[in-house]
Amino acid sequence: MTDKLDIRAFALGGGVMWSLYVMLDAWIARFGWGDETVETLSSLYIGYRPTLRGSLVGALWGFMDGALGGAIVATVYNAVARDEEQS
Repeated sequence: MTDKLDIRAFALGGGVMWSLYVMLDAWIARFGWGDETVETLSSLYIGYRPTLRGSLVGALWGFMDGALGGAIVATVYNAVARDEEQS
């Protein structure tokens, strides 16, 4: 029997982890590291810049993006695990 992933918990975890990464990347970019990552993500996340306000905006976008990604991964995993269990 395969355990199912809790979709809400996986989404929350993905959202928190990705938002922290995005926020920390903006802070680090202020010192000249990771500029390319901030530049790339700022084309997707409106208002994301290597500033305090921009890092918070990016963290909000990152949370939504990571939560959606986590929910999709957990849903696909549960569907595949259910199919494997039935065969």
